Amino acid sequence: MSAAQPVVGVLALQGDVREHLVALAECDVLARPVRRVEELAQVHGLVIPGGESTTMSRLLTNFELLEPLRLRLKEGLPAFGSCAGMIMLASTVLDGRPDQHQLGAVDMVVRRNAFGRQVDSFEADLDVTGIEGDPVRAVFIRAPWVESVGDEVEVLATVPDVPDSGAAAGRIVAVRQGRVLATAFHPELTGDGRVHRLFADTVRAA
Repeated sequence: MSAAQPVVGVLALQGDVREHLVALAECDVLARPVRRVEELAQVHGLVIPGGESTTMSRLLTNFELLEPLRLRLKEGLPAFGSCAGMIMLASTVLDGRPDQHQLGAVDMVVRRNAFGRQVDSFEADLDVTGIEGDPVRAVFIRAPWVESVGDEVEVLATVPDVPDSGAAAGRIVAVRQGRVLATAFHPELTGDGRVHRLFADTVRAA
Protein backbone atom coordinates (compact mmCIF):
# COMPACT_ATOMS: atom_id res chain seq x y z
CA MET A 1 0.00 0.00 0.00
CA SER A 2 1.27 3.48 -0.81
CA ALA A 3 1.22 6.12 1.88
CA ALA A 4 1.12 8.78 -0.85
CA GLN A 5 -2.33 7.64 -1.97
CA PRO A 6 -4.12 5.90 0.90
CA VAL A 7 -6.52 3.04 0.33
CA VAL A 8 -9.95 3.83 1.77
CA GLY A 9 -12.50 1.05 1.90
CA VAL A 10 -16.28 1.26 1.88
CA LEU A 11 -18.03 -1.51 3.80
CA ALA A 12 -19.95 -3.12 0.95
CA LEU A 13 -22.41 -5.42 2.69
CA GLN A 14 -25.51 -3.23 2.32
CA GLY A 15 -26.46 0.40 1.75
CA ASP A 16 -25.30 3.26 -0.49
CA VAL A 17 -21.84 1.88 -1.23
CA ARG A 18 -21.47 3.16 -4.80
CA GLU A 19 -22.15 6.76 -3.84
CA HIS A 20 -19.38 6.73 -1.25
CA LEU A 21 -16.93 5.12 -3.67
CA VAL A 22 -17.66 7.88 -6.20
CA ALA A 23 -17.22 10.63 -3.59
CA LEU A 24 -13.94 9.16 -2.31
CA ALA A 25 -12.57 8.88 -5.84
CA GLU A 26 -12.56 12.70 -5.93
CA CYS A 27 -10.39 12.90 -2.78
CA ASP A 28 -7.07 11.56 -4.13
CA VAL A 29 -7.44 8.19 -2.42
CA LEU A 30 -7.88 4.67 -3.77
CA ALA A 31 -11.48 3.72 -2.99
CA ARG A 32 -12.31 0.03 -2.72
CA PRO A 33 -15.32 -2.02 -1.56
CA VAL A 34 -14.71 -4.17 1.52
CA ARG A 35 -16.58 -7.46 2.01
CA ARG A 36 -13.89 -9.78 3.36
CA VAL A 37 -11.43 -9.82 6.23
CA GLU A 38 -8.52 -9.83 3.75
CA GLU A 39 -9.87 -6.66 2.12
CA LEU A 40 -10.32 -4.97 5.50
CA ALA A 41 -6.66 -5.69 6.28
CA GLN A 42 -5.58 -3.73 3.18
CA VAL A 43 -7.22 -0.37 3.91
CA HIS A 44 -5.92 2.76 5.66
CA GLY A 45 -9.45 3.95 6.45
CA LEU A 46 -13.03 2.70 6.21
CA VAL A 47 -16.40 4.25 5.40
CA ILE A 48 -19.50 2.62 6.85
CA PRO A 49 -22.37 3.75 4.62
CA GLY A 50 -25.98 4.53 5.18
CA GLY A 51 -28.45 1.70 4.84
CA GLU A 52 -30.20 -0.43 7.46
CA SER A 53 -28.20 -0.76 10.66
CA THR A 54 -29.78 -4.00 11.89
CA THR A 55 -29.19 -5.70 8.53
CA MET A 56 -25.62 -4.39 8.45
CA SER A 57 -25.05 -5.68 11.97
CA ARG A 58 -26.24 -9.16 11.01
CA LEU A 59 -24.15 -9.21 7.83
CA LEU A 60 -21.01 -8.20 9.73
CA THR A 61 -21.46 -11.38 11.74
CA ASN A 62 -22.31 -13.52 8.72
CA PHE A 63 -19.22 -12.34 6.83
CA GLU A 64 -17.05 -12.80 9.96
CA LEU A 65 -16.10 -9.12 9.90
CA LEU A 66 -17.48 -7.95 13.24
CA GLU A 67 -14.58 -8.80 15.52
CA PRO A 68 -11.82 -7.98 12.97
CA LEU A 69 -13.42 -4.58 12.41
CA ARG A 70 -13.75 -3.92 16.13
CA LEU A 71 -10.08 -4.80 16.55
CA ARG A 72 -8.91 -2.52 13.75
CA LEU A 73 -10.97 0.37 15.13
CA LYS A 74 -9.47 -0.23 18.57
CA GLU A 75 -6.02 -0.14 16.97
CA GLY A 76 -6.77 3.30 15.49
CA LEU A 77 -8.22 2.67 12.02
CA PRO A 78 -9.77 5.94 10.76
CA ALA A 79 -13.46 5.48 10.06
CA PHE A 80 -16.40 7.53 8.81
CA GLY A 81 -20.01 6.47 9.26
CA SER A 82 -23.02 8.16 7.67
CA CYS A 83 -26.57 7.57 8.98
CA ALA A 84 -26.63 3.80 9.61
CA GLY A 85 -22.85 4.01 9.80
CA MET A 86 -23.17 6.47 12.67
CA ILE A 87 -25.45 4.00 14.46
CA MET A 88 -22.93 1.19 13.94
CA LEU A 89 -20.03 3.26 15.32
CA ALA A 90 -21.88 4.31 18.48
CA SER A 91 -21.25 2.81 21.90
CA THR A 92 -24.99 2.78 22.72
CA VAL A 93 -28.11 2.79 20.54
CA LEU A 94 -31.66 3.58 21.62
CA ASP A 95 -34.61 1.99 19.79
CA GLY A 96 -32.40 -0.67 18.20
CA ARG A 97 -32.94 -4.42 18.17
CA PRO A 98 -31.75 -6.37 21.24
CA ASP A 99 -29.45 -8.49 19.06
CA GLN A 100 -27.93 -5.52 17.23
CA HIS A 101 -24.13 -5.28 17.44
CA GLN A 102 -22.22 -2.05 18.03
CA LEU A 103 -18.67 -1.23 17.04
CA GLY A 104 -18.21 1.13 20.00
CA ALA A 105 -15.76 3.45 18.24
CA VAL A 106 -17.45 6.66 19.41
CA ASP A 107 -18.54 7.29 22.99
CA MET A 108 -22.07 8.45 22.19
CA VAL A 109 -25.69 7.49 22.65
CA VAL A 110 -27.56 7.47 19.32
CA ARG A 111 -31.31 7.23 18.81
CA ARG A 112 -32.13 5.12 15.77
CA ASN A 113 -34.70 6.55 13.28
CA ALA A 114 -34.99 9.63 15.49
CA PHE A 115 -36.13 11.86 12.64
CA GLY A 116 -39.03 9.57 11.80
CA ARG A 117 -40.04 7.44 8.83
CA GLN A 118 -38.92 7.67 5.20
CA VAL A 119 -41.66 10.21 4.49
CA ASP A 120 -40.19 12.47 7.20
CA SER A 121 -36.88 12.80 5.35
CA PHE A 122 -35.70 16.39 4.97
CA GLU A 123 -32.74 18.63 4.15
CA ALA A 124 -31.07 21.39 6.12
CA ASP A 125 -28.04 23.70 5.84
CA LEU A 126 -25.49 22.99 8.57
CA ASP A 127 -22.38 24.73 9.80
CA VAL A 128 -19.86 21.91 10.26
CA THR A 129 -16.70 22.44 12.28
CA GLY A 130 -13.64 21.82 10.14
CA ILE A 131 -15.39 22.61 6.85
CA GLU A 132 -14.85 26.05 5.40
CA GLY A 133 -17.07 28.00 3.05
CA ASP A 134 -20.83 27.75 2.64
CA PRO A 135 -22.95 25.63 4.97
CA VAL A 136 -23.16 21.92 4.19
CA ARG A 137 -26.45 20.84 2.64
CA ALA A 138 -27.41 17.83 4.75
CA VAL A 139 -29.85 15.13 3.59
CA PHE A 140 -31.56 13.23 6.43
CA ILE A 141 -33.30 9.93 5.52
CA ARG A 142 -34.77 7.97 8.45
CA ALA A 143 -31.81 9.42 10.25
CA PRO A 144 -30.54 9.00 13.80
CA TRP A 145 -29.51 11.80 16.06
CA VAL A 146 -27.08 11.85 18.97
CA GLU A 147 -28.63 12.04 22.42
CA SER A 148 -25.37 12.53 24.32
CA VAL A 149 -21.60 12.28 23.92
CA GLY A 150 -18.66 11.44 26.15
CA ASP A 151 -15.94 13.88 27.18
CA GLU A 152 -13.59 12.89 24.34
CA VAL A 153 -16.18 13.42 21.58
CA GLU A 154 -16.17 16.67 19.60
CA VAL A 155 -19.55 17.89 18.34
CA LEU A 156 -19.14 19.08 14.75
CA ALA A 157 -22.72 20.04 13.84
CA THR A 158 -26.20 20.43 15.27
CA VAL A 159 -29.57 21.03 13.62
CA PRO A 160 -30.31 24.78 13.56
CA ASP A 161 -32.52 25.85 16.44
CA VAL A 162 -35.28 27.39 14.33
CA PRO A 163 -39.07 26.81 14.42
CA ASP A 164 -39.03 24.73 11.21
CA SER A 165 -36.69 22.21 12.83
CA GLY A 166 -39.32 21.11 15.35
CA ALA A 167 -38.15 18.42 17.77
CA ALA A 168 -34.85 18.12 15.90
CA ALA A 169 -33.77 21.67 16.80
CA GLY A 170 -30.38 21.66 18.47
CA ARG A 171 -29.84 17.92 18.06
CA ILE A 172 -26.30 16.67 17.45
CA VAL A 173 -25.86 15.29 13.92
CA ALA A 174 -22.08 15.19 13.35
CA VAL A 175 -19.30 14.17 15.73
CA ARG A 176 -15.65 13.21 15.82
CA GLN A 177 -13.65 11.19 18.31
CA GLY A 178 -10.00 10.86 17.44
CA ARG A 179 -9.80 9.42 13.93
CA VAL A 180 -13.49 8.47 13.77
CA LEU A 181 -16.06 10.75 12.13
CA ALA A 182 -19.82 10.19 12.06
CA THR A 183 -22.75 12.06 10.53
CA ALA A 184 -26.49 11.47 10.80
CA PHE A 185 -26.86 12.81 7.26
CA HIS A 186 -25.74 11.58 3.83
CA PRO A 187 -22.94 13.76 2.34
CA GLU A 188 -22.49 11.20 -0.44
CA LEU A 189 -25.86 12.17 -1.95
CA THR A 190 -25.32 15.89 -2.54
CA GLY A 191 -22.24 16.19 -4.73
CA ASP A 192 -20.51 18.26 -2.03
CA GLY A 193 -17.30 16.39 -1.34
CA ARG A 194 -16.09 18.43 1.62
CA VAL A 195 -17.04 15.90 4.32
CA HIS A 196 -15.29 13.12 2.40
CA ARG A 197 -12.23 15.33 1.96
CA LEU A 198 -12.23 16.00 5.70
CA PHE A 199 -12.18 12.25 6.28
CA ALA A 200 -9.54 11.67 3.59
CA ASP A 201 -7.32 14.25 5.33
CA THR A 202 -7.80 12.30 8.58
CA VAL A 203 -6.69 9.11 6.85
CA ARG A 204 -3.61 10.80 5.39
CA ALA A 205 -2.69 12.29 8.76
CA ALA A 206 -2.89 8.82 10.35
